[in-house]
Amino acid sequence: MTIAVIVFVMVLSIVFGGYVLFVVRPEVESERAVRARLRVRRVRIVNESVVKPGERLSVVRFLDGALQRSADLISPLTELVARSGLGLTPGAVILACVFSATVTMAIAAEFRMPLLVILLVGPVASVLPLLYVRWAARKRMAQFEEGFPEAVDLIARALRAGHALPTALQMVGEEIPDPIGGEFRKLFDQQNFGMSLPEALAAFGQRVPLIDARFFVTAVMTQREMGGNLSEVLDRLAAVIRDRFKVKRQVRSVSAHGRITGVVLGILPPAVAAVLFTISPAHMRLLIDDPLGVRMVVIGVVLQIIGVLIIRRIIEVEY
Repeated sequence: MTIAVIVFVMVLSIVFGGYVLFVVRPEVESERAVRARLRVRRVRIVNESVVKPGERLSVVRFLDGALQRSADLISPLTELVARSGLGLTPGAVILACVFSATVTMAIAAEFRMPLLVILLVGPVASVLPLLYVRWAARKRMAQFEEGFPEAVDLIARALRAGHALPTALQMVGEEIPDPIGGEFRKLFDQQNFGMSLPEALAAFGQRVPLIDARFFVTAVMTQREMGGNLSEVLDRLAAVIRDRFKVKRQVRSVSAHGRITGVVLGILPPAVAAVLFTISPAHMRLLIDDPLGVRMVVIGVVLQIIGVLIIRRIIEVEY
């Protein structure tokens, strides 16, 4: 048993080392080289079109080629990774999912779990990296939503001071920290390097899937087509966003009890099952060895998932 654990740890170290050496390290060195070139010299471009090459989906060549051919299929994953701000590639997330599933199944096999359990824990573990990326994306969007009224106010003040809208966007990108500053810097760079402002705003609204960002894009586009005082419109928009954020906080405080209850009811059955497997494995093994027990476990898992979805639907309040 001890030798098997040592071998498993050695194999795990080799896999992790290979991933860091051949995936993470080339990305860091490439980014560092680009930053060094940008610090050393500035390239002056006169009457030339700037064409940005397609973004790489993975540092592994064969995986990047496969993902490029199925770019439309993995576009939701690409957008999710971009919103997370983790600096990863979709290929790295996919490899992390495969690695997580492989390691979990190896651990389950090491502890001589039944084949059905091994086949179940693998797919469950493969979802963990995706859940982490999704959590990071939601956290980043929450930070963006909280600081977005300040950015809108800054644009309105810059317009009242006589600056053009692109200059105001540049000021937001330089003076407000990420994630707001990064998104506005990308918006300014896109329209500065040849993309029309409506297209750049549409891309901004697609990258930031928040209703407040869509309000901002709609207000700017409407003012460009119909005219009017954009600074006054943005002042009112900032006030509306702040009011919506205040209502959201109130809704979360009122629904806190229901959300905590839903979390407890969702975690309680798996936690009790884990404790019983630890205390009395022979008693719980009947649910795995006996065909009737397996069917009961499957039905229980399905009903648990349905219950969690129903509870989540109940506690989600639209505002």
